[in-house]
Amino acid sequence: MRFGRSVLLTAGLMAMAVVPAAQRTSATLNTTAIDQGLGLTGQMQGDVYRVGMPRTDLSVTVHGIAIKPGLALGSWAAFRKAGDQAVVHGDLVLTETEINPLISKLQAGGLSITALHNHLIDEAPRLMYLHYWGQGAEGALASALKAALQTTKTPLTPPAPPPATPPDPGFDADAFQKALGRTGTVKGGVLGISIPRPEKIMMMGVELPPAMGMATAINVQSAGSGKVAATGDFVMIDDEVNPIAKALRAHGIAITALHSHMIHGTPTLYFMHFWAEDTAANVAAGLKAATDLLGR
Repeated sequence: MRFGRSVLLTAGLMAMAVVPAAQRTSATLNTTAIDQGLGLTGQMQGDVYRVGMPRTDLSVTVHGIAIKPGLALGSWAAFRKAGDQAVVHGDLVLTETEINPLISKLQAGGLSITALHNHLIDEAPRLMYLHYWGQGAEGALASALKAALQTTKTPLTPPAPPPATPPDPGFDADAFQKALGRTGTVKGGVLGISIPRPEKIMMMGVELPPAMGMATAINVQSAGSGKVAATGDFVMIDDEVNPIAKALRAHGIAITALHSHMIHGTPTLYFMHFWAEDTAANVAAGLKAATDLLGR
């Protein structure tokens, strides 16, 4: 009998060992409950399940440039397992009239807010960005978030599948990435680049990987007439704030906001949003000067 149990235990361990890590991770987090609760599907990024909810209903301009959803209109939710429960953290793009009805609905569902502020300046219509946090069962978190989003005009239907051949973004994305020294992906006409921090980042006692908003984000789209528009945010420790701010301003890049997205976070992080509008070469040079100061 002892031998039989040993064989069974060994066989079970071997069976677990051959299951790919990605499958083991996705099985741990109940993504089916999230999909059903939100009515949307997302993608696993490591052990984080991230769901995008772009504000495709909004027509937003900055200095006459029509903003693509992927540039600065991307609401999102990121779910991760934390012990026997799950956590959700994310960012919602809101019009001014949507803010407080949504906050009340989040609170009714047991979710908390961690920040409310602008990311852009000179945009029309005016937008605000609300960061939130929740901990509990996956399905309950997703349902509470959906109920809050239903107080807004955020589209809650699956997006159309992307075209088989992505359209030309209107600028040389490869040259931009080479000049910046960082690589990303082009989706919906926007080049998105993510630069993770080297530290272990915690909030509310839970580790937050880069996919939960803890990476510097750079988004770039064509602005026409041989120019690009770029925005995003630098995720910085305190000693990096002013050196990076000086590097941006030295290259004519506007600083649009400086704030925190977190409460009870370690290390203390600051998030600095920016706006650049120039030739691709000039924007890449300015952003490289700033990104080279990260994590030093």
